[in-house]
Formats: sequence, structure tokens, C-alpha cells
Amino acid sequence: MTRVLIVDDHQMFAQGLSGALGVVPDIDVVGVVGDGSEVGDAVADHTPDVIVMDLEMPNVGGLDAIRALPAPIPVLVVTMHASDDQRAAAFEAGAVGFLSKSAPLKHLAAAIRAAASGVSLQWSTDAERDEILGRHARARLDPGAESLTQREIEILTLLGQGVSSTEELAERLFISQKTVKNHLASVFSKLSISDRTQAAVEAIRLGFAQPK
Repeated sequence: MTRVLIVDDHQMFAQGLSGALGVVPDIDVVGVVGDGSEVGDAVADHTPDVIVMDLEMPNVGGLDAIRALPAPIPVLVVTMHASDDQRAAAFEAGAVGFLSKSAPLKHLAAAIRAAASGVSLQWSTDAERDEILGRHARARLDPGAESLTQREIEILTLLGQGVSSTEELAERLFISQKTVKNHLASVFSKLSISDRTQAAVEAIRLGFAQPK
């Protein structure tokens, strides 16, 4: 799980981005602050792996905030005004990546994974960008989630959709109730959980089901 701190003075954008990243199964938004002057305390409080930083903020701007970071944390600049001069200034200040706020969520999620892995996200063409981000497009799940079988994922998906009884799960999947219980026991073990309510929550967190 990659821990992300968002730094942006546009509250609606920051909260929207937090919500969007919150459904990405391997990304955890641990904090949102509205000014570069708050970054030091936020880093101490939340220990993020990656910072998503705007450039233009009222008191301390993004470039100064990057330079003043108390620890070498990778910073992705995400800004509305993505000019070549700003891009160059961001990298000179120490950012590892630079994206426009119009970039799709899948690009930002991939960039966050790449930044957390120590990759410098500099490209000169769209093809080069797609090649770099493509290597980090897939969510990195924990070993337990990675080991789920297709049938176990189907059961998790149904649990996340509100189907919880053994009888209905068996009917939906055309298997016996005993087989359902066996699959559930395996799911609980792999995800280190103990009941169907927790499994439903995990189904949503892992992206197998959407919250209602």
C-alpha cells in the first residue's frame, strides 16, 4: 500500500482527488493539506511514501515546499498550468514527476506507484510517457489478495454487492453451500479477516465491487 499526501489549496479538487484515489486498491490517501507551509507537519504526522503537490498556493508555493521537505520523499507535481518552464522548475526543485490536473486517474495512479518505486518520471513524448506509466499501470496488491482464485474473487464481489447468505451465494455461483463455505474460509485466511462483513469491505477496497 502506497501512502499519499495531497497538497493543494483548491479544496474541491483536493477532496475529489482524495476520493478518486481512495478507490484505488493499492493507494491510501493519508492526508490532505491546503498550503506548502503545512507540508512539514503533515509529513511528520502521516509519513507518506509520495506527495502529490500543486505549485500555486497562497502562502508557501509548491516549489519552495519541495525544497524545504524534511526528508527525501518523492513529489509528483500536479498542476493546472503545465508549462515547459514550470515543468523544468519543478524538476530543478527536486520533483520526480510533473502532471497536468487534466491527466486521467490511471496515469496519476501509475505515476504514484512509479514514484514510490524510485522511478524518475521524465519524458519528452506521449509514447515515452505511455511506456513508462504502462509498466506501473497494474495495482500492487498484498500477497494474500494476489493469491485469490477466480472463484474466490467472484464470492468477494458478491459479498461487496450485498449478497451475504451462504444459500444465495451458492445459487448465484451454481455451487454447493459446502463449497461456498470452503471458499469463504480460504478468503478469510488469505485476507487475514474473520467474517463476511470484513470481506465485503475488502471487496470494495480491492476494487472487486463498488460502494453503494
